[in-house]
Amino acid sequence: MAQDLALAQRHAFALARTLMVPVTLFRSGNQFGVLPSEEIDADDDLDIIHEFDPYDRRPAH
Repeated sequence: MAQDLALAQRHAFALARTLMVPVTLFRSGNQFGVLPSEEIDADDDLDIIHEFDPYDRRPAH
């Protein structure tokens, strides 16, 4: 599962940088997904992992 999460994080970061919009990485059941952050509703039954903002210039760690 850790490899799947690392892969999902890399793809989410790349997607945010490509689209230049914030995207949210989430887990639903045993699957990972990514959506533009503005499309996520508070009512959605999702386990939010991280939001990637392409304009945030802070170091990752």
